[in-house]
This record gives sequence, structure tokens and C-alpha cells, in this order.
Amino acid sequence: MAKEWTLGEKTDSLKKETEYAILVGVITPDSNETQAHEYFDELEFLALTAGAITVKRFTQRLQHPDHLHFIGSGKVKEIAMYLDRHPEINLVIFDDDLTGRQNNHLEEALKVKILDRSTLILDIFANRAQSSQAKAQVELAQMKYLLPRLRGLWTHLERQRGGIGMRGPGETQIETDRRIVQYRIKILEDKLRDIDRQSQTQRKTRGELIRVALVGYTNVGKSTLMNLLSKSEVLAENKLFATLDTTVRKVVFGQVPFLLSDTVGFIRKLPHHLVESFKSTLDEVRECDILLHVVDIAHPQFEDHIKTVQKTLEELGVAEKPTLMIGNKVDLYRETFFDDLLDAPTRLEIEADLKERLMHNYGENIFISAQTKEGIEQLRDRLTQLIKEAYVIRYPHQVRTW
Repeated sequence: MAKEWTLGEKTDSLKKETEYAILVGVITPDSNETQAHEYFDELEFLALTAGAITVKRFTQRLQHPDHLHFIGSGKVKEIAMYLDRHPEINLVIFDDDLTGRQNNHLEEALKVKILDRSTLILDIFANRAQSSQAKAQVELAQMKYLLPRLRGLWTHLERQRGGIGMRGPGETQIETDRRIVQYRIKILEDKLRDIDRQSQTQRKTRGELIRVALVGYTNVGKSTLMNLLSKSEVLAENKLFATLDTTVRKVVFGQVPFLLSDTVGFIRKLPHHLVESFKSTLDEVRECDILLHVVDIAHPQFEDHIKTVQKTLEELGVAEKPTLMIGNKVDLYRETFFDDLLDAPTRLEIEADLKERLMHNYGENIFISAQTKEGIEQLRDRLTQLIKEAYVIRYPHQVRTW
């Protein structure tokens, strides 16, 4: 069963009604079972964000993914038998990228829709995109992701044997579609260049103010903190990638003005084409003076999230900017990890040890709760001090009275 594509046409991505899904992953010698389950938890949250409920997970240990089905033929049969017993399941999601050939073989064997991690993330971004820039960026990433997979999509028109009389229309159709996709990519890249020029002009007009950018893993509470600090109404949901468009607000602490921007969250295994397409959006991060790295310390894998964000910041060339780490959701951290039998001094000692460890590994940090507003005044005071220092560096000969 070959996948049907409508090139260049906007779609509603996943159906709006609830879909039921199976998650599939491979454990290679480079990974372990614990790490695989962590990735599965994240993939399940991605599926839920897209509107799918996970029914079951399948894993397989392999030296390397199979070139035909990604997983072994025996595991394909096991999944097919499970799908026969559960006809309500109409979606299988893989935790890694599939080639067009693998996708087609899997759809033929399992008789349901097949998605990989990148396709799922692109689908969520397509549903979340609101501005013209975000929509163009997502479509560009989709087109670039589709381009190398066109051959797999047209296998039903290819001839299996060469020689006289065996030349079919398949290759011609592939080339036609490839030109359509390449032309669409060019149009989108030109459109994004125009939008980026306009954005650069906007940024120049507010160049005198110090800029502070919120960065962090997706769903750590950046937008909630943005609303708290700027007293604005930025969309904040308990879903992945609630914010795609960079939001900028002018904020004044006492008499100290600055610009605060909320950016798209990062995630592990983020599709390369998506990172490339969103580089113009991340210009706010490149041009900022101070980074606020928001971390969900209540998440069991929050240190892996920190490393993912730091790696992305290094790729953007901004890892050396002044950075203040904000340990958000400290209230949820206590609720999750503290036993009722722990007395107050022991709890304080555990938090102090965590802060010290983070300080040693990643630098200065402040623990807060954007929901209960704990630690917000301390954050405001420290951020005000950092902004004043940044103004002195930028305008060393200008006397300011705050």
C-alpha cells in the first residue's frame, strides 16, 4: 500500500479525531534499554500532542536497522498479528527516521498508516504554525524531507526488469515530482529570505535595548515564565511545541527596560531540515545579550535535556553568551521526589546539593516555580543586575540613573 502524497498542497495533517497508535523502536549497541524507554516516553508525548493515544510499545535489539523494514521480519509479523487482534489501531509510529522504501514495505505488511519521528514532529509543527513565517518554515522542512523519499513513493510505476520494452513511466513521473518539489523549495526559501529581511529591520529599530531570550527544552515552562515576567498573554499549554513563533515583549523592572523573547523549544532527534528551516526564527537567540536557560528540574531526564539545549546553542554559536539557568517547577520536584517522612532541614539540604551540582556543571542557577511564583522576586533581582551590567558594557561612557 503506497502512501498518497499531494505535492505542494496544504493538509490538516493527522485527523482531528483520536487515533490509536503503536510505538516501535530499535535498541542498538550504541543505546540501552533505559535510554530507549526514555525516548519512548517522549515519543508517546509527541503522539499525544498530535492527537494519538498510544496502546502498546514494541522494541527489538538489533546490531543495525533492517534495510527493508527497519525492524526484523519476525517483529513485523508479531506487530501484524497484534494489529489483527486490535482493529481500532490505525497508526504505527517509529522512533527513528524511515526511508521511503522502508515506509512502503511496512505499510504493505501492516496495512496501516506508518509514521516516523520526523514526520510526527513535522505534523505537530504544521498544526502549531500560526504566522506566515512559521507556516513557510514548516512547509520548507516538509518539502526537504519529502524530496529524497520520492523514489520510494513511486515504486508502483517502476519496471522491475530492464531491457527493451521494459521502460515504464515511473522515472519520468519521479523527475516531474522532483522538479515540482524543488521549485516549491525555491519559492519558500525566497519567501523566508524576504521575511528575514523584514525581521532584521525590526530588530535594528529596537537595537538600543538589552535583549533577553528564553531558551530551553520543549514544555519546560518558558511561555508561562514569559507571561509572568512580561505580564502578557503568550499561549502556554502542557503540550510539546506550544510556541513556534518567537514572541518579543518590552519589559521594565523598576526603571530598567529590556526586551524579552520566547523561542521555540528544543528536543532530542529534532529533524535536521526543521532546524535549518527555523534558523531565521532563532536569530533572536543569536542577537540577544543574555540567555535564560529554563529547565524542568522535576523531569527525571532533565540533565539530558540540558545537554540537548547546550548542544543546540553551540551549533548556533551562542554558547558563550551570559547565561542564567532557571530551575523551573521546583514545587513539582518536591512533590515528585520528596518523601513525606523527610523533615524540613533534609529537604533544604537536598535542594542545596542539587543547586551546587548544577552550579558546578552548568553555572549560576535559580530555582523557581512559574505556577506558584516561588523564587520570582529573586529571579527579577538577579536579572535586573545582569541587565544593568550589560548596559554598562554596551554604553560604557553613558551615565544611567536607575
